[in-house]
Amino acid sequence: MEQRTVFFLSDRTGITVEILGNSLLTQFEDVRFERVTIPFIKSEEELFKAIETVNKEAEKNQRRPIVFFSLVDEKMNRAFRDNANALTLDFFQAFISPLEKELGMKSAHAAGRSHSTHHADDYFRRMEAINFSQSHDDGATTRDLSQGEIILVGVSRCGKTPTALYLAMQFGIRAANFPLTPDDFVDRKLPATIRPLQSKLFGLTIDPYRLSQIRGERRPNSLYASLDNCRKEIRDAEALMTRERIPMLDTTSKSIEEIAVTIMQQAKLKRHIY
Repeated sequence: MEQRTVFFLSDRTGITVEILGNSLLTQFEDVRFERVTIPFIKSEEELFKAIETVNKEAEKNQRRPIVFFSLVDEKMNRAFRDNANALTLDFFQAFISPLEKELGMKSAHAAGRSHSTHHADDYFRRMEAINFSQSHDDGATTRDLSQGEIILVGVSRCGKTPTALYLAMQFGIRAANFPLTPDDFVDRKLPATIRPLQSKLFGLTIDPYRLSQIRGERRPNSLYASLDNCRKEIRDAEALMTRERIPMLDTTSKSIEEIAVTIMQQAKLKRHIY
């Protein structure tokens, strides 16, 4: 398998460059990529140190690295492109120039605008949503549960916690999660604490084989992780959710991102942060 070194360079956190760059790299399955992120390049000294790192990698491997980068400062941007022995893919300029042309104005060319004080409201909404999700994780408390925008339900280890936190972090959604247990299946009805909030419930389910694997990593050779038990819990949980007309999503082969976006669409939730 071919190997290539990939750098992600940014004058800020580098997260956006990583997301965009990795989305492109997934299209090349026969190449193994060694990834290196260099964030917070704010001075010429830091810039030329990054260039030196890139060029040393090119010399060592006798092959140009691939560099996804976003440097807002035009002088630093040009210096990097002129001096780096690499395939340089500039995300900022690729999009900002067409936008300037279309809007008929120059951009601010200011680093970190998406993380600036102009977006303080988004920051506080995100923190509020994260705190809510953490406080209402796995039915830890039912206090103020009615203030949640969505309550994820399902058996233990089906993906409720990471999905709730992702909804909070990425969309500012106050997402709680509540477990469905064997006791609920015996009673054949929703727990009393969430029954009045049925309109906010959204069910997650998973393939029993996958659930058994996940539980087995936590409690090996236990009844909790046994395939027969997982089959029974999933069957009973799905029957309960169907009976209560709770929308349901199979998480088995989906990423957290896919699960969260699907829930946003199906539950018609409004995104609060950008």
